[in-house]
Amino acid sequence: MSVVKIAGPYAEALLELAVSNSSLKETTNDMNIVSQFLANSSDLKKFLGNPLITREAKKNVIKDILGEQISLVSLKFLMLLVDRGRIAILDVISQKFLELSNKKDSIEIAKVTSAVPLSGQQQKALAEKLKVITQAKQIKLALKVDAQLIGGFTVEIEKRN
Repeated sequence: MSVVKIAGPYAEALLELAVSNSSLKETTNDMNIVSQFLANSSDLKKFLGNPLITREAKKNVIKDILGEQISLVSLKFLMLLVDRGRIAILDVISQKFLELSNKKDSIEIAKVTSAVPLSGQQQKALAEKLKVITQAKQIKLALKVDAQLIGGFTVEIEKRN
């Protein structure tokens, strides 16, 4: 079974919990923090994925690193993932949650690749145009510069059902 298929139900459950507790914004912020930690620390990712490390050790490290920065609900969710042996795919679960949360709030992520960095004014204008085209409440730009492009830019927006 693929990691994404396993991560989906956990992300959906966290989303439902956040909506029912009226804490979607806070939980989304928490998962952004978790996602950033995992992206910036390959050691943490390796540690959480190591099957030889005990669950208690993993819980203690999570509490030490994230305990003060995320809500109690999000922390309990991470402890549940440790107990269920799913903490190794936390990065996929957090990304899936953020994707679902953005869809819930009608936020579209536009991956923009340009030949040169876009100015703040260009980013704002592009976001406004894309907002009209997609009919989304908000557009978040994921910017990337690719010197291989001869000129201009490309925009990728995830297909919606």
